[in-house]
Formats: sequence, C-alpha cells, structure tokens
Amino acid sequence: MFKNILREVVENTDGAVAGILMGFDGITVDSYVDEASGIDMETVGSEYSQVLTQIKQAAELLEMGRAREVAVQAEKMTTVMRLINDEYFVALAMQPTGNFGKARFLLRMQAPKLLENLT
Repeated sequence: MFKNILREVVENTDGAVAGILMGFDGITVDSYVDEASGIDMETVGSEYSQVLTQIKQAAELLEMGRAREVAVQAEKMTTVMRLINDEYFVALAMQPTGNFGKARFLLRMQAPKLLENLT
C-alpha cells in the first residue's frame, strides 16, 4: 500500500526520483526509488530524520505550533519532507529543476492516506 502511494507521488511529480515513508527513529516503513537515479533514499531519510527531530523541537520550544513541512534545496537534489504525525514523515527527493509546488501538493494530499494505513 505505502509503496503504491510513494510511486504515485514520484511518477506524478516532474523531476522526482524517490520517495520514502520513515519513522523519526530512522527506520524505513517503505520506499520507492527510480532505479536509474542511483539514490540511496534510506540513507537520505535517516540523515534527515535527525534534522526533522530538531526542527520539531525548535518549533515547539518557540511556540510556533507543530512543524508540518521542511524542504532542503541543495545543488544536486531537493528534498521535500512532510510530517505525518509525531512518529512518521514522508520525503520526496527530486532534481533541483523538478516541480517543487507539485511535490508539496501531492505530499499534502497523500499524507492522510499514509496516516490512515499506519494506524
């Protein structure tokens, strides 16, 4: 179920190459990677899980409410991460020229389906 949702997001976002559903503990629930990309999405997700944990804590300490979404734009890859709940997040890796807005939209639309299947 999760892989189908991740594949749908990747295949419907121009420039997307991989998606992952992961716990903040760094354990992968499921992933989908375009084999031609060569991306190790589990490593990407694991590293960003630590950063997301700190962002969540900072937002709460600053009384800004819950963090919902984080994006990192690097030279070779843009990663959009959507927090599903206190335990899980979904991330989409894409080329820097990919459709960032569509990535955000599709992750936001699919987050409830992912959450529903996690519980």
